[in-house]
Amino acid sequence: MKQLTHYDIENKQKQFPITIVCDAIRTPENIGMCFRISESFGVEKIYFHENSPTIENRIVKKTARNTVNQIEHDTYSNFAEIINKLKAAGNTIIGIEITDKSINIQDFNFKNHEKIVLLLGSERNGIENIDLVDYTVSIPMFGRNSSMNVIHSLAISLYEVTNQFLTNNKQE
Repeated sequence: MKQLTHYDIENKQKQFPITIVCDAIRTPENIGMCFRISESFGVEKIYFHENSPTIENRIVKKTARNTVNQIEHDTYSNFAEIINKLKAAGNTIIGIEITDKSINIQDFNFKNHEKIVLLLGSERNGIENIDLVDYTVSIPMFGRNSSMNVIHSLAISLYEVTNQFLTNNKQE
């Protein structure tokens, strides 16, 4: 068995109809990792709140590596405004959040939605205005803790969404 390097691997580059909205994420490492994870899973665009650390932040740059140049991104100032704009553009807004109406992520049929926005809440308070989302999905957990890091949640969610999209395409 030979361990492969970056030079040995050629990914099938694919983009999915997925947008990420980061609701007031404050930690530079989380912003940088959002870029890396989103680029890895073929996300179309990321929106960050204007008060989040910028791509000029040293820690964001280091954590994101070169992915800030590989994925479209923008900022917003008004949460309700950006969510309503994305809804008007035909997106289904899906919060990654634990609520009394959350659906286990593996039971949610992402293939039924043409364009998806995955909404990440802030590290401390979760999603600012949960009433603006169309659905919430949660990740089943089996330990004592009831939540995980926001970017770990994003990675798991993107894996599930893209896996469902790819499965759908294979059946057509």
